[in-house]
Amino acid sequence: MAVYTDVTDAELQDFMARYDLGQVTSFKGIAEGVENTNFLIETTRNRYILTIYEKRVDQNELPFFLNLMGHLASRGMNCPTPILDQNGNSLNQLVGKPAALVTFLEGLSVTRPKIEHCAQLGRSLAELHLAGQDYKATRKNKLSIEGWAELNAKVEDQTDSIGRGLTQLIHDELHYLTEHWPNDLPQGIIHADLFPDNVFFLGQKLSGLIDFYFACTDAFAYDIAICMNAWCFEAHNEFNATKARQMLSRYTESRPLNQAEYLALPILCRGAALRFLLTRTYDWIYTPENALVRPKNPDEYIAKLRFHQGVKSSAEYGLDPIS
Repeated sequence: MAVYTDVTDAELQDFMARYDLGQVTSFKGIAEGVENTNFLIETTRNRYILTIYEKRVDQNELPFFLNLMGHLASRGMNCPTPILDQNGNSLNQLVGKPAALVTFLEGLSVTRPKIEHCAQLGRSLAELHLAGQDYKATRKNKLSIEGWAELNAKVEDQTDSIGRGLTQLIHDELHYLTEHWPNDLPQGIIHADLFPDNVFFLGQKLSGLIDFYFACTDAFAYDIAICMNAWCFEAHNEFNATKARQMLSRYTESRPLNQAEYLALPILCRGAALRFLLTRTYDWIYTPENALVRPKNPDEYIAKLRFHQGVKSSAEYGLDPIS
């Protein structure tokens, strides 16, 4: 269970006294999540999510994330909305750590996305990019080219313990992407971690997006590439072109790609695959055996990276050429 910080009843009551949300009737930890501690709180008025931010989150960046969620919600996006306390603050302290309350979203994530799930995700991703265009604050993507090189420096002496040849694969890919990475694509707020467990559905209808704590300012098409890696491969890492075609089609109905984005998509998909290959490799090597959360095997993203390395054109993803 991913609850890193225990909270007593008395500590919770003191925290909730800052808000005007009624009396607490239920309080339980949420097993999902890797970075932070989350609790579901029910009061006589409604349900809320309490997040305690752990050491891996930079406290100075929390206003960016919380204000972003509020901004997106004000633009019609169904995402967690920060709750202000009676002094107008969205961020407080609980057991000596930063903490915030946000609204509870109804819905469940899907473990095996179907074609229609991918289509709805494409539309919602475009809506997110459009809704964030007038958000004034910016945040550098710390897990782009420079961040990948820094991560690799921490793991490269041990990566072959995961799989023979992995050190060379990562080295060669970093060199290639550094030489070819596009820097002139349309940019704005991206989610940067929109995996299926961060998307809720009610029945077959997408009901909300959560976990904006990797959100940053970067190329919109890079966010698409992350989603293609996360949503458009089957259980044994076979690429599903139908899922990708539907995702891209629904996305471009709301926000058409330009020619540069179209041409860059195979490179961006390689970069997205390398990003998650590196972070999973780092966690696989450095997560203690007795950790509360089991690290994810990097092999999945080795296979995805090798697939994208063989893609010559965005047409192979099911995207129609742009004239």
